[in-house]
Amino acid sequence: MSNEDELDHVFKALANRVRREICDALKLRPLTTKQLCTCFPALDRTTVMMHLRVLEEAGLVVPVRKGRERFNHLDAMPIQAIHERWIGPHAAAAAAGLHRLKLGLEAAEEGAGKQAEKKQSHDRA
Repeated sequence: MSNEDELDHVFKALANRVRREICDALKLRPLTTKQLCTCFPALDRTTVMMHLRVLEEAGLVVPVRKGRERFNHLDAMPIQAIHERWIGPHAAAAAAGLHRLKLGLEAAEEGAGKQAEKKQSHDRA
């Protein structure tokens, strides 16, 4: 599977509000499937497991079995990959644009200040 296909899976997984909430719940610590089900009382166990399966396929959740329990761990690396591929470069470009704007405004302000000084000294003469 190509890197672009993997990113597509991550975007698809994160496009659903419930799956984002599951990731939020797993952010602090791994939870069993049963614990996750109690976090979402409006959903039945089958629906929670379906969402977990999508998150697993995207590489966002890693299940670890301990005896009869299944602990779900959040793997944030796919989110980091999205950040590096999409957010980081766009944020850098936006920051560079803001820096250029700041320099331009400061230069314009400095030029206006010099022009005002020139006018004042000319008016005095």
